[in-house]
Amino acid sequence: MPRIKLDLTVDELLVLPPVARSVRHPYSDLPAEGISAQCYAYEEVFGEKIRALAERTRPRDLYDVVNLFRHDEFRPDAVKVLGVLQKKCAFKGINVPTFETIGGAMDELVADWANMLGHQLPKLPPFESFWSVMPTFFSWLTSGITARPSPTAPIESDEQVFRPAISLLRRVGASGSSSLEAIRFAAANRLCVDLLYQGSVRRIEPYSLRRTRAGAILLFAMRTEDGESRSYRLDRIEGAAITEETFKPQFAIELTPGDSLWIPPVAQPPRGRTRRR
Repeated sequence: MPRIKLDLTVDELLVLPPVARSVRHPYSDLPAEGISAQCYAYEEVFGEKIRALAERTRPRDLYDVVNLFRHDEFRPDAVKVLGVLQKKCAFKGINVPTFETIGGAMDELVADWANMLGHQLPKLPPFESFWSVMPTFFSWLTSGITARPSPTAPIESDEQVFRPAISLLRRVGASGSSSLEAIRFAAANRLCVDLLYQGSVRRIEPYSLRRTRAGAILLFAMRTEDGESRSYRLDRIEGAAITEETFKPQFAIELTPGDSLWIPPVAQPPRGRTRRR
């Protein structure tokens, strides 16, 4: 039988008021007024994760902090996050963490990286690819200054960035959609993908999905062997394997799920282009 597990706590400081968030419910019995739930504010989640990393130094906290920080489009104001963190640390009676204090636990994090995190992920990213982000992260936290974000990838006039909700394309039976979540995971963790495409394997850096006016769904990526940009039709993707090879994004990664709905293709397709495969 299905079960729901409730995790209750009475010894945590809630700094910011909870925020009402919509619950995604793609089925026909969705109430007309929708469904919402009271949730932590994004800054609260961020501050709590940093506090947890400082207090217990577990690999999953490092993993979460870096992933929260990497999402440029969701990144909140550093001053607000730091304010939340300071209050949470004071409540717990610990010092606000710095890169130097976290660095004292690096050996422990390295030793536990595979044992504590490997079974929770489709592919375990290298520890160094996450640890190397920490100096930049703490610089942002204390100064609010970040490096210039990556540029958005070039896009054709007949395309738009497409960010379907998780499993949406699989539910509507879109060909190739079974590989999409593995590709999204790889992109979020800066891991290259071995794409099985029309009978051959291409190693790529995944960046975004596009939808053309004709209704075709394209995966925009960069081919690792020569750095050339390519677009691969989703319905021609036969499989995707996450590799251990990391990459430094040349473009903004736009594979985060959104609230896009399925839109049927228009009657007349546009002209093709050479880089579409």
